[in-house]
Order: sequence, then structure tokens, then C-alpha cells
Amino acid sequence: MKPVKKIAVLGSGGWGTALALLLYKKGLDVLLWGNSKEYIEFLKEKRKNVKYLPGVILPKGLVLTSDLEAASKGRELFVVAVPTPYLRAVMERFKPYYVSGVPLLSGAKGIENDTLLMASQVILDVLENSPMSLLLGPSHAEEVARNLPTTVVASSREQALAKEIQRVFTTEQFRVYTNPDVVGVEVGAAVKNVIAIAAGICDGLGFGDNTKAALITRGLVEIARLGVKIGAQRATFSGLTGLGDLITTCVSKYGRNRFVGEQIGKGRKLKNILKRMEQVAEGIYTTRSVKLLAKKYKVEMPISREIYRILYEDKDPRQAVSDLMMRSPRAEMEELE
Repeated sequence: MKPVKKIAVLGSGGWGTALALLLYKKGLDVLLWGNSKEYIEFLKEKRKNVKYLPGVILPKGLVLTSDLEAASKGRELFVVAVPTPYLRAVMERFKPYYVSGVPLLSGAKGIENDTLLMASQVILDVLENSPMSLLLGPSHAEEVARNLPTTVVASSREQALAKEIQRVFTTEQFRVYTNPDVVGVEVGAAVKNVIAIAAGICDGLGFGDNTKAALITRGLVEIARLGVKIGAQRATFSGLTGLGDLITTCVSKYGRNRFVGEQIGKGRKLKNILKRMEQVAEGIYTTRSVKLLAKKYKVEMPISREIYRILYEDKDPRQAVSDLMMRSPRAEMEELE
């Protein structure tokens, strides 16, 4: 395929900003679009994304705009870094300006509640039959923006597109692998946010390393169990968008989903936690979708089920832990066969 040189990043949150900075520093022609005209004007003046990526300077050469039509002209790749709850609405606005055939790259990690579509599927549901790829993995925006070594996965059903994404994004600090298992890559990246809320609850309750290790291990079993039912390859969940992403989001100080869980573990109510958050914690919404997917595919996901009950049925976290621990005894490997 034709080498990509002109790129638009849609979404001026932390992840979109970090990716735009990465591409800009690599010398590519990159533009960053944000939904709020007022906030984009603020960024143009201050050159700091204080709301979503504090402490990181935006170079003067990085083009910023809130005009979707301007963001679309002459671009050879669109990187979509919009949180899943807002993704469909933004894509509907973007559709009149999208030039058919231009590749799309999804960096969102979530599952739409109403349709149970993965983020990339939501994009394709609006922009039909477009070349689609993913860029996912253990990659906090705060670290990518500060040039800390990071590895991620480019995935597409079109191998040539995945390899081009790999070429475009690879730097000395940002290593990109390819994986053709689009379903597995996206399921792992989305569902790990639910387990991250559970990890935060463990932290908030004052539990230790034993608990966290058990949670990550058994959480990965749940993620793989659902993914394989949907059509993923089991091996993918041992990789960067499975185990790698799960570890990062369950232990990092930057993890928004872990933070939500930690606050719940400390006794705070979800509605009050959300009032004080600037960014979206995808796992809150994905938990609803996972509950419905588990029912649809007849998959046992006890940790995810308890997180749903804590978030949406106000179940006491300590009771949820007790119920998980006292389930009927099982053999560890029976679900992995």
C-alpha cells in the first residue's frame, strides 16, 4: 500500500494527544482534532493539555483544530482516539467529510452498550467497508508522551495495513508488533478494564499481592474464555493486548479504571467518583456490555459478574469477594482445555 505521511488524530484526550506527539516527533505531518472549540483554543494558547495530559508540552508546530472538515482534508490515515461512549456520535459527525478508502486506526478500548460492538466495529458500522486497523496494548498516555519505552500491537485483517501501521508508529521508544487476530486483540484490550476495576477494589480494601496475583490470573481466564467464544485465538491473550495490558492497567497509578475501583473499595459511591473525574473510565461502561456478552455466549465470568453487581446493584465489595472465594471448588486447568 501507499506509505502514509499525512495523519489526523481524532480525539484530544490523553491518548490522542500522546499519539499525535509521537507522530509529530517522528517528523510526520500530523494534525490533532478535538471536539471542544473552546478547549482547542485554550491548547493553542497554552500548548499544554492540562486537563488530560498535565505536564506535557505541545510543540508549536503541532496543528490543533476543532473543525472536522479541516481535519479531514488531504489526510492519508485517521487515528480514532475517542472514548467508546462518544465514539458513534463523533463518527456520525465525521462521516460527511470522510474520503472513502482512507485507512482508519482505532485506539479505543471499549464495547458499546446498546449494540455490543467493539470500538472498531462501531467505526465500521458508521463508515462502511473502510480499511480498518487497531493499535492497542499496555500503553499509558502519560508514559508514551514522555518517551518511556512502550510496546503495542497493530492488528488488521489486511496484513499490508498492519505492517504500514507498524512502520508509521515504530520509534526508538515505541515498538509495534503485528497480530492478525483482530477479535482477540480488541477483546483483551477492552475487557481488561473490567478486571482493572476489580484490582482497584482490592487496593481500596487493603488486600495484598496474593489477592492481586489471583485476580489478574483468574481475570485473564475470563477474558480468554469470552474471547475464544467470540472467535479469538487463545494464544493472543498471553500477549501484549491480553496479559500485558491487564498487568499494566491493574497495577499502574495512571489507570483510571483501577482508580475507580480503589475509590469504591474505600467506600465511595460511583456517582460521586465520576463527578470528580476528567477522563472516561471505559471499564464502567464495558462492564455492562460484558454482562450481556457473557449471557449471549453462555460464558461463566464470575469476577466480571461481581463487578457489575458492585457498580450497578450497589453490592458491598467485601460480600462480593466472599462470594467469589466461596464458589464451588474447581480444577484450575479445566477451563483452559
